[in-house]
Order: sequence, then C-alpha cells, then structure tokens
Amino acid sequence: MGKLEQKFGKYAIKNLSLVLVVCYAVGYLIMMTPLSYLLDYLALNPYRILHGEVWRIITWIIIPPGGFGLTTLITLFFYWSIGRSLEHAWGDWLYNVYIFAGFFFTVVGSFLVLGYFAIKTGSYEAAGVLMEVVQRAFSTYYVNMSIFLAFAATFPEAVVLLMFFIPIKVKWLGFIYGAFLIYEFVLALFNGSLGFITAVVIVVSLLNFLIFFFVKRKGSGFSPRARMKQAARRHEYSSSINNARPVIAKHKCAICGRTSEEYPDLEFRFCSKCNGNYEYCSEHLFTHKHVE
Repeated sequence: MGKLEQKFGKYAIKNLSLVLVVCYAVGYLIMMTPLSYLLDYLALNPYRILHGEVWRIITWIIIPPGGFGLTTLITLFFYWSIGRSLEHAWGDWLYNVYIFAGFFFTVVGSFLVLGYFAIKTGSYEAAGVLMEVVQRAFSTYYVNMSIFLAFAATFPEAVVLLMFFIPIKVKWLGFIYGAFLIYEFVLALFNGSLGFITAVVIVVSLLNFLIFFFVKRKGSGFSPRARMKQAARRHEYSSSINNARPVIAKHKCAICGRTSEEYPDLEFRFCSKCNGNYEYCSEHLFTHKHVE
C-alpha cells in the first residue's frame, strides 16, 4: 500500500472534508427548490447505471441523508471538524482512501440489493422498478458515521461537549454509536425487504472502518495509528533539527552587538560613510566613529 501512495498520493484530494460539506450543501439546495425531483436522477440506482446513467456512481454523494434544519448545520460543521482532524493526523492520502472505500463499498452494496430483488421477484425488470422506489435509501449517512467511529478510534481521549455543555470522552460516544448501529442492524433484519436494504447499507458503509482498524491493525504500518506515530516521529525529528540549527540574524549592530532576532522592534541601518558594510542600530547610527 505504501507503493500505491508513492505513485498516486499526489492525486489525493486536499480538504476532502470541505469538499464533502459543499456536496451536501448542493444537495440540500436542490432539495429545497422546485427542482427537488432532480435528485431522483442523481440517486444511486444500479439498474439505471447498467442502462447508461453512469453519473449516478458519483452524484449520489450529494443526496441529503435527512431533512434540513439547524441541527443539520451543526452536524455538518461537526463532521467537517472531525474530518479535518483525521486529515491532519493521517495525511490526505490515507483519509482519501478511507472515505472513497466507504463510497465504493456502498456502490457495491447497491448492486447486491439489485441482485437480491431480481432473485426474489424472479424478474430483472421488476427489480429495476423496486430500485426506483428505494434508491434514495443509499446515502452517505452511514459513511459519515464511519468517519466519527474513525475519529473515536484515533482520538479516544478527546473530549467533546454533548448537547453543548456535558463533557464526555469521544471513546464513550464511539461505543454508544457502535451499540446503536448493531441495534439498528438487528432490527433491520426483521423488517422485510426495506430492512434488508438498511442492513446491507450499514454493513457496506462501515466496511472501511472494520478493515482499517481491525484487519490492518497489525499490517505493514499503513493503519491510521501507525501513520500517526510516523507523523509524530517526523515532527519530532524536524523540531530537533530546527532547534539544533544556529539562528543567523539578518541585522547586527557593529557597536553594541544587538541583533534583529533579539530586538525585533529595533531599527538597523548601514552607514554610507564607513569604509565597508557596517550596520548599526538606531542608537549608534549617528554616534559611532566612522571606519576609514
């Protein structure tokens, strides 16, 4: 995986969290206009993708995962902030891989649902009709939850304010989120075809989290924790080099020896009457003896 980063890392999208928030904003704007029906032409529908509407592989990302309100704005800001923290901790490349893995697995899951409907109804066309009904069920909602779980696993001791005034460590919220997802998954299994879709979406959207934090946990140093340790070591090494490197002052008074590094508010000037490049502070510029 390290070789892939060396080869393709330069193509990683910087500030991906901000890009995603902008995509959600576009989706909400469309939803609140008379053109909201356009979202049906952007949703993730594998039946339509197989019939030439390939743009749906990407455009489904802007489908709003819920209604719009003040809570939505707060949620988007929260996910943007934790996403930025992960980008800084992991690096752009690893964060890109994590997010796009969640998107990829969701697309794969949609095709699994299409196959399930085709087998259950015995008709590919009938499965396509059902996909028209449930296509908006495929959104980034659970991918966003995987971002929070990744944040909780990476910064377990970080403290957030629950309901804006209750301090709680992120790891406990992570456990609560995890328990909620398990409960929702089990409940979905007993809710017919629609429940099956929800169960599939939950599993495929969280595969990136399971792979990154469990399968790769003892891998070749590509895990998020390993990347954070590498970044910390690089920062420590860079700091030690910078501290060991002598600081060269830009200006130094030839009389008193004061420098611009030690006295940043002091003015320094070269004397045009001295023979050579002699520089003096403002206190000695007009009182020194000229060098001949």
